[in-house]
Amino acid sequence: MPLVNPLPPEHDPETKELADFFNETLGFCPNSVLTMQIRPEIARAFINLNKAVMNNKGRVTSSLKRMIAWVSSNATGCRYCQAHAIRAAERYGAEQEKLDHIWDYKTHPAFSDGERAALDFSLAASVIPNAVDESIKKELHRHWDEGEIVEMLGVISLFGYLNRWNDSMGTTLEEGAIESGNQYLGKHGWEVGKHQ
Repeated sequence: MPLVNPLPPEHDPETKELADFFNETLGFCPNSVLTMQIRPEIARAFINLNKAVMNNKGRVTSSLKRMIAWVSSNATGCRYCQAHAIRAAERYGAEQEKLDHIWDYKTHPAFSDGERAALDFSLAASVIPNAVDESIKKELHRHWDEGEIVEMLGVISLFGYLNRWNDSMGTTLEEGAIESGNQYLGKHGWEVGKHQ
């Protein structure tokens, strides 16, 4: 059982209109947003931040942003966000080989050195204590410019909020997210856990 039950999507018309964004990214409005709308200003601010952070500006592709989100969520242990991130990566065109081997991004040949640098940054920035050091910084700047690094840290920070929200809330996972989690992450021990 979640800590707080989500409200129906129609509860707040303004939030519902903004939340249509998630029909593209996930195919449904997340239960996390439906819970946030208990205080509609939080839901609206979150959706607008999500849209700004996930906006594709170029080389940090929509699929890479979702893989960055997955690594961050994996580091914190939020199974809800792991399933959402892998589902969104799939929906935004991540290659099948990358989806199948996201756990092995450090060594699998499907990932470029630039992608590895981005995903290593996500991991280092998501652990406590923070592990972003000179080697992470050097590798990032080898492959990415400052604007791209800001985009990446925007994703990591957004998912820091979501990981805490959904793990503390015990947000119920939606069927589509469960399917994606089982398909791409289940073979490595992923399960719904408290998000049933």
